[in-house]
Amino acid sequence: MSSYTVAQVPAAGGSFEIVERDRPHPGPGHVRIAVEACGVCHSDAFFVNAAVPGVRFPVVPGHEIAGRIEELGEGTRDKGWRVGDRVAVGWFGGSCGHCTPCRRGDFIVCENLKVPGWAYDGGFAQTVVAPVDALARIPEGLAATDAGPMACAGVTTFNGLRRSSGRPGDLVAVLGIGGLGHLAVKYAVAMGFETVAIARGAEKADLAKRLGAHHYVDSTSGTPVADALRSLGGVKVLLATAGDSAAITQTVDGLTPRGELVVIGASDEPLGISPVQLLMTGRVVRGHPSGTAQDVADTMAFSVLHGIRPMTEIVPLDRADEAYRRMLSGGARFRMVLTPA
Repeated sequence: MSSYTVAQVPAAGGSFEIVERDRPHPGPGHVRIAVEACGVCHSDAFFVNAAVPGVRFPVVPGHEIAGRIEELGEGTRDKGWRVGDRVAVGWFGGSCGHCTPCRRGDFIVCENLKVPGWAYDGGFAQTVVAPVDALARIPEGLAATDAGPMACAGVTTFNGLRRSSGRPGDLVAVLGIGGLGHLAVKYAVAMGFETVAIARGAEKADLAKRLGAHHYVDSTSGTPVADALRSLGGVKVLLATAGDSAAITQTVDGLTPRGELVVIGASDEPLGISPVQLLMTGRVVRGHPSGTAQDVADTMAFSVLHGIRPMTEIVPLDRADEAYRRMLSGGARFRMVLTPA
């Protein structure tokens, strides 16, 4: 059996090491993918630091995977997959199919969701074995280094906007212009929203404009963010991509009556929102998870149609630790992507 390379973390909070493993064969209902690219997501830190239950070490993170099928397990050909097919696998790495949410068809909130890097080895590797229901077909014209980030960062922002209460022409704001937010601004504009980008620092106004935003709010200007949003008429939807509970809290009073706060940026800190802020205006606050394999496929198709691509920094797999640390520092512009050596 031939070997392949992985970047793994041997113990909680440790550094990445490059090791060789025996190449596995996929079991029934699974395929083996030759990884061509894998994005580095902030959520990978949950697994590296054992911040969620059930993480087993050594751990191989990575849930923004793009590559080609190189071996089919039993039963996968019947589902339309062939060796050589280009596929992406994201946060949605498969579902159990039998819990109550799955039986209702709501697979992304499966009680036994199979996230790559948690339920099984992720894409910081030359090879990954994944369940067939996790596969999204990559369209022509989309490079693997662009497709990988769309399997998590892309689908989360795309889905968060298209499943919101916003309609074309509505004023919609994106909090944060980072790995998630830069894509969210592009999607919001392409969906026909009058788009507000919110970030820290006047220097990011030019970036917001390049991304297509119609308005920019500097959260450090001294004017409360909610006041700035109200001066524009108030926003129908605010997509919070920044994992900063204090910053999210400061936006709530900038929502219109029956406006919607959609939270996708992860933080352990509570939101400082009072019932009165919601009751008198009928505002809605909700969390939004990522998206299924079909949602990933929809995201990629929309991105090709509108010429949307992530802004990436591409580094080889053997520099995984460097890429991960750069992501954690906030220095990435805007998605670190690993490619196999």
